[in-house]
Amino acid sequence: MLNSAVDSERQGFMLVLSSPSGVGKTTVARQVLALEQNIELSISATTRSPRPSEKEGKDYYFISKSKFMELCDEGAFLEHALVYGHHYGTPRAAVEEQLKSGINVVFDIDWQGTQQLKQNKIGDVVSIFLLPPSLSVLKKRLAGRAEDNEDIIHQRMNKAGEELSHWAEYDYVIINENLDQCVQAVRSIIQAECLKRHRQKGLVGFMKTLQETSSCL
Repeated sequence: MLNSAVDSERQGFMLVLSSPSGVGKTTVARQVLALEQNIELSISATTRSPRPSEKEGKDYYFISKSKFMELCDEGAFLEHALVYGHHYGTPRAAVEEQLKSGINVVFDIDWQGTQQLKQNKIGDVVSIFLLPPSLSVLKKRLAGRAEDNEDIIHQRMNKAGEELSHWAEYDYVIINENLDQCVQAVRSIIQAECLKRHRQKGLVGFMKTLQETSSCL
């Protein structure tokens, strides 16, 4: 981090990336995670089956619907939602521990989950909404993934209109036309948010030391 002298006491924040399916939020999140320090991905639990490219414990925790509902009743999720007939939820305990350790946690979730995170108030939420350059580009990207059939692609395009209507609820909005530029924009947001005065918990002590030293010069 930029201010290493005071980072040891910093509380982590939750970084939300939301967008309609196919805009590229998962790809953006993975690149940011590879380039940034002190940041980890929140891994959601889901009741849907894994796609060919997905791995247990890396992309999602794949669990049964009965197990999901049991955890939900226990309050084990920070947020949860029903999306395209499948349940998704963020395990609470792991995220709370990461934030206390000063780690920023990235969330790849939709607008419903974002609202729930803000309502839970376990820490700061920084939200980013990614937009496609156009709906025609979005449809092309969905088809290019070759992981969903035509019916699913049609459902996702119909859902995109509703999801796009929530863009104004987010702190930042980025049009993902160029992947590298989009990733850099997200990284810039992270760096700026880390430098906000209220997040630098060790700043008061650091400033006291500076002031005491200055009086001796």
